This record gives sequence, structure tokens and C-alpha cells, in this order.
Amino acid sequence: MTGELVNLRRERKRRQRDADREAAAESRARHGRTAAQRNSETLSKEREDARHEAHKRDRTS
Repeated sequence: MTGELVNLRRERKRRQRDADREAAAESRARHGRTAAQRNSETLSKEREDARHEAHKRDRTS
């Protein structure tokens, strides 16, 4: 009738870490984009702006 000994403090901390990981995953899915996605979007926007500026007409009349 002897079961596995469990350190209650460690078990409580493990459960809290698991709950925190789950909450973080939900938050990332709801709100976040990866840093790579943000950087890619920024570079794309900069290239688009530069291309647009390059095609402007010079109005020096």
C-alpha cells in the first residue's frame, strides 16, 4: 500500500509552471507574432517605401 513519495512543494511548482506555459501559449496565439515575422514585415515595408520614393517625380519648377 505504499505509493510513490511526492515532494509537495516541487509538485506545486511543477503544476504552476505547466499552467504558466499554457497561458503563455494561449497569449502568443491570440496576440503575438514572432520577432522574425515583425522584422520581416518591417524590412518589407522599408523596401516598399524606398521603391515608392524612387518613382516619385521631381517637381522643381
